[in-house]
Amino acid sequence: MTLIKIDQQSWAAGIDKVKADYRVFGPVKEKNDHEFKLLEQDQMPDFNCQNTRLSPKSIIYPQSQVMFTYNLDENAEDCRIMKEVENVTSPMAIIGVRPCDALSFPIVRRNFDTPEYQDTYWIKAYEATTFIGLACNSACGTCFCTSAGTGPFGEEGLDVLIIADGDDLYAKSITEKGNAFIQAAGWSVKADTSLDIKVDKMKTAAESSICSSVSTDQLKDKTTLELYDAPFWEQEAFSCINCGTCTYVCPTCWCFDVQDETHGKSGIRMRNWDSCMYPLFTYHASGHNPRDVKYQRVRQRFMHKLKYYVDKYDKGIQCVGCGRCIRLCPVNIDIRKICNKMNSFDAATSVCDTPSS
Repeated sequence: MTLIKIDQQSWAAGIDKVKADYRVFGPVKEKNDHEFKLLEQDQMPDFNCQNTRLSPKSIIYPQSQVMFTYNLDENAEDCRIMKEVENVTSPMAIIGVRPCDALSFPIVRRNFDTPEYQDTYWIKAYEATTFIGLACNSACGTCFCTSAGTGPFGEEGLDVLIIADGDDLYAKSITEKGNAFIQAAGWSVKADTSLDIKVDKMKTAAESSICSSVSTDQLKDKTTLELYDAPFWEQEAFSCINCGTCTYVCPTCWCFDVQDETHGKSGIRMRNWDSCMYPLFTYHASGHNPRDVKYQRVRQRFMHKLKYYVDKYDKGIQCVGCGRCIRLCPVNIDIRKICNKMNSFDAATSVCDTPSS
């Protein structure tokens, strides 16, 4: 591999330099957590965290996004005509994306960029963005990324991978967009080739620090109905309070609602993140709700991520193993436990031999 060595002075100078060409986002300390924010002039990304509370999903896919405007003035020529909001996205760079979060973007793209349907809002933002990853030298206690399709030094979804070794940083370019970013930053000092061995050892040590995993090898072979009718859903959903935290912190959840908001004679049509955990998510205009019971909503979340997605795309599970939903669930529902239970479930005997996570 070819690595570029970046000392602390060159790092700061390069980040300031690229701000002339990109809107640069990075992790910033906010009270007790780190969040991805637009970096102001002279502001550096803060890498002193294992991972941010929320993924950088909202940079590409805002929590609330205006799509159309309209007016209700009967005297206006454009009365009651929806006008699309101009969707022009300037180049962006997100620095400090952990490999698990990076994998979430190709996963979501399978839904938002298909031959039949394209979500132009998401696609334009995604294509305008350069993803600068930060390898994990040690994992969080709830991480299980190595059994979810990536790893602490994973590269899928990234344009550049940054590897931190003490005060030194090393950059590996993965794509042409990555090359352009490194050149714009002015980083050009090649690292000694002997560093490759050290990086491989760092990668092995980081992977060894991951202490939990999920089994997914049998999910595709299960029939949908045998998992849907499995007897454990009510038990697993018992403690759920339908707060939606799991869906909001998840980097791969993509559901949204569309709403009109009118003030006087003007209005907007906007989309907002939604959650399958909410009773109103499936509430029909007729008053009927096909998921009016809590366990049905919990089942939907896990069936979507661990069965429906698996069957539709055959590209692994709709989960990157970041562990946020485990850490932040107020009632300790654990996706690892449920995934293993689904994977080992035997409908013939109604037995699921759940391995420890």
